[in-house]
Amino acid sequence: MKRLWRWLVATVMLFVRGRTPEPEGSPQRDPLGESGDPPRIVAEGEPSPRAELVVIALLLGAAACAVAFSVLYAIDHLPHRTQYLGLALGGSLAFVAAALILIGSRLIVTEEIEEGYPDEEHPDEQGKVEQIVTESGSRITRKKLLGTAGAAAGGALGFALITPALSLGPALQTSSLHNTPWHRGRRLVDENGKPWLASDIELGQFYTAYPEGADKDEIGSPLVVVRLDPSQLHLPPDRAHWAPQGILAYSKVCTHAGCAIALYRAPLFEPTEPKPALVCPCHYSTFNPATGGTVEAGPAGRNLPQLPLEIDAKLQLRAGGNFNGPVGPSWSHVREGGAT
Repeated sequence: MKRLWRWLVATVMLFVRGRTPEPEGSPQRDPLGESGDPPRIVAEGEPSPRAELVVIALLLGAAACAVAFSVLYAIDHLPHRTQYLGLALGGSLAFVAAALILIGSRLIVTEEIEEGYPDEEHPDEQGKVEQIVTESGSRITRKKLLGTAGAAAGGALGFALITPALSLGPALQTSSLHNTPWHRGRRLVDENGKPWLASDIELGQFYTAYPEGADKDEIGSPLVVVRLDPSQLHLPPDRAHWAPQGILAYSKVCTHAGCAIALYRAPLFEPTEPKPALVCPCHYSTFNPATGGTVEAGPAGRNLPQLPLEIDAKLQLRAGGNFNGPVGPSWSHVREGGAT
């Protein structure tokens, strides 16, 4: 491992120093020392064009495998995608490793120094160390091409490594986070697809509803539906007509950590017991349905989004529009916009 590390450091130093132009007027390096330069420390090796071509091919292969990883990651419905992703990323790393091994064994002249590196206060000895690093790459004839292939491999591999971060959410277009399947006229149905009637919703009971014909697993799909005495409602003025016959609908996803609202607190001995409330069983965030889903207790920092309701001629419950706010948790202000 130490020798491989030395080869890697020497290669990087070689490319960096190879791009630095010589000062004007400085004499060209002469291996025989006739121009005044010190004689070579490392014996000049024979060039190996074939090894250089193989290294270039290996680096390009690493870049191709890294690009394939990113492409495969973007295909959602590919069978056995995990295995293909592993092969692509593993192949890219294997190509890079093979290229480094070949560079160290065939293209870099190895010079063993028994003593340790001199301190910085000895500029002459330090200059010799730099000279050794420079002369170790004298066998390479395609430095620019190797550098380009190495940059392509490194860039593609780096992009492949950050590609999975895109799964955390949309990179630029975050508006899709606000979309829900609800729109005006869509019927509320139960888990079996049966439409909910206004007469089915009783006082003191808790019901779950879904949008007819939509995916039940979408974050904006499930609702909690309850009925209160219309005289107990204190909704905001712009939502005064959102609860026909005292029937209210709210998102079933808690705005704290995304758990499902699964508890309904219905008082049995009024007025001593607390008023009706929707409760999240994970961290006990409590929301008041009578005041528009406002937070009464718990860690939730945002009110529960409310869905406007309508009752059609067949007494079926239908959505009167979309939620009044974004559904679900608001991690890092991702859901600052409204539901669409």
